[in-house]
Amino acid sequence: MAQLLAKQTVLVVDDTAENLDLLSEILGGEYRVRVATNGEKALRIIYSDEPPDLILLDIMMPGLSGYDVCRRLKANPDRRRIPVIFVTAMTSVDDERLGLEIGAVDYITKPFSPPIVMARVRTHLALYDQTRELERMVVQRTDELSITRQQIIYCLGRAAEFKDNETGNHVIRMAHYARLIAEAHGMGKEAIDKIFFAAPMHDVGKIGIPDAILLKPGKLDAGEWALMETHPTMGAEIIGPHDNSLLESASIIALTHHERWDGRGYPRRLTGEEIPIEGRIVAIADVFDALISVRSYKPAYSVEESLKIMETEDGRQFDPELMKAFRKALPDILRIKENYADEYGALTDLEMLKASQKSIKRGQMSGSGGQRHPMRPWHLHPWR
Repeated sequence: MAQLLAKQTVLVVDDTAENLDLLSEILGGEYRVRVATNGEKALRIIYSDEPPDLILLDIMMPGLSGYDVCRRLKANPDRRRIPVIFVTAMTSVDDERLGLEIGAVDYITKPFSPPIVMARVRTHLALYDQTRELERMVVQRTDELSITRQQIIYCLGRAAEFKDNETGNHVIRMAHYARLIAEAHGMGKEAIDKIFFAAPMHDVGKIGIPDAILLKPGKLDAGEWALMETHPTMGAEIIGPHDNSLLESASIIALTHHERWDGRGYPRRLTGEEIPIEGRIVAIADVFDALISVRSYKPAYSVEESLKIMETEDGRQFDPELMKAFRKALPDILRIKENYADEYGALTDLEMLKASQKSIKRGQMSGSGGQRHPMRPWHLHPWR
């Protein structure tokens, strides 16, 4: 309650003591008044941890002029919204035009009229408060929409995984793997976040594939493979075209994560860098998790066996540069594998959202992805 009732702060900047005293007297009953006798001191107050809510700024001062102070203020993204009212005896149209052009919201002319000073200060503080509240509401609403969109993506991704995966934790693990590979490759934060949040939708097209094909324990025949190869296209169609960059990334990943670096993937037989980088990254993450996990058509390979298979596909199925990033990220990938193991049961979307905000520290590097068995030839079990 005390914080809600705290007085707003007005910074008065003037090199004349009489003007500082007069403005402090006019405003002091309603506002907290801070004073500065020059531009340098004013900027120190403005850039402090407790910046003012409004500035009354003289123009003609020794050292930095009011114009200089205003220009520096408006060039600072963290402080540029603070309203500036010039207080001056300069009343020409050109002076007023210049002040408004560099960012002032109003002028108060000398000698001061106390009612005008109070009215102008109240008006611009009210507008500033309204602007800050609207910005806060926009940020809050944007965050709510972003979280809702992410949760929908996870739900749809896991709906597809539940058709051929016991817990659906696959989408959580591979999203983290993809994030770690993107980070190790040196991608920027925005691109990394898009890949992380979009990756769970990679197999949403499996919703349109019959269970008899998805759950078949043996090798698919030619007709079954032809139908299986339609799921990336179906996934992209389910997501649809969007202006939203996150959903656009999800559509790209769904369509291209089964393409191969050597051009023998599906559905479009793209080659090399024709494949969007999101698809190339998710391809590595998806196959690695498939290798170390139980599937209807295979038992789990050990980590060592899985890595041997991944190495044989370096430059064939996988982008060689991204495989370097995969190796670099491997210790963290293996920790994710342990933290989100299927035996822990299905994890919630909220847990995945929380996990995206902090590093995963629990778990130790493991050398086994499941029951040991002789490693099977790659061509007998292409990943679905």
